[in-house]
Amino acid sequence: MTAPHLSLAQIRNRLVLTARAVLRAHRSGPDGHCQVCRVAGCRVSAAARDVLAAAADCRPPGEPHHPA
Repeated sequence: MTAPHLSLAQIRNRLVLTARAVLRAHRSGPDGHCQVCRVAGCRVSAAARDVLAAAADCRPPGEPHHPA
């Protein structure tokens, strides 16, 4: 649950942690299918990758930017 007193950086960090946990669970197996959804193109893992990409683009003020 997100409390109203959390900073934007804390909310961003929680989103990143959640996306990483989703990617660990929705990993592709040896056959190329998601181990949870059992489909080749898992939409859940794609959404988690999008969240991580968006979080990398939006860094909080004062945090160093490391271009990819």
